[in-house]
Amino acid sequence: MKEDAPRCSDQSLCDHTLGKELQSTRTGQRQNRGMRTRLGCLSHKSDSCSDFTAILPDKPNRALKRLSTEEATRWGDSFDVLLSHKYGVAAFRAFLKTEFSEENLEFWLACEEFKKTRSTAKLASKAQRIFEEFVDVQAPREVNIDFQTREVTRRNIQEPSSSCFDQAQGKIHSLMEKDSYPRFLRSKIYTDLLSQTQRRLS
Repeated sequence: MKEDAPRCSDQSLCDHTLGKELQSTRTGQRQNRGMRTRLGCLSHKSDSCSDFTAILPDKPNRALKRLSTEEATRWGDSFDVLLSHKYGVAAFRAFLKTEFSEENLEFWLACEEFKKTRSTAKLASKAQRIFEEFVDVQAPREVNIDFQTREVTRRNIQEPSSSCFDQAQGKIHSLMEKDSYPRFLRSKIYTDLLSQTQRRLS
C-alpha cells in the first residue's frame, strides 16, 4: 500500500517550487517541445519538494497569484474538475511525483492529446509511441493495467483509431480517482496551496 505524500520541511520552499510547477505547465501548453523536455525530467523519481527545483524555470512565477481560492477549492468537487484545470493538473502532477506514480497522469494526458490527432497518417506512429512508453511490458514508464487490457490495447493499435486507448485510459483514470486523488486532497501540497490562496484574501 502506498504511503501518504511526505511532508515538506520548508513550507516557503514548497510554495515556491509548486508555484513554479504551475507556471511551467502554463508555459508548456504554448511550447510543446519544452513540455516534452520537462516531462522527460519528471520521470526521475523524487520524494521531496526541494527536488522539483532541478526541473523548473529560474524566473519567479506569478501563476500561483492568479489561482483563486474558489478555483482551488473546486478541485475537491470531483476528480474530473481537477483534471479540467491546468493548475489542478500541475498540482496533482507535483503530488504524484512524490508518490512515484506520475506516469499514470502522463499516460492519461498523452491519451487525451492522442484523441485530438486528425491526421490518419500520424495515428499509427503516435499510438505506437504511447504503447511503447506506457503500456507495453517493461515500458520505461509502465502504467499499472491488467494483462487483458494490455492485450486489447496491443490489438487496437494494429488498426489505430482515436479510441484505441480508451479502455486502458479508463482503467488508469479509475485508479487515480480511487487511489491517488483522495490522498492528494489530504496532502500538504494541496492544503498549503489552499492556505496560500486564502491568505491573499485576508
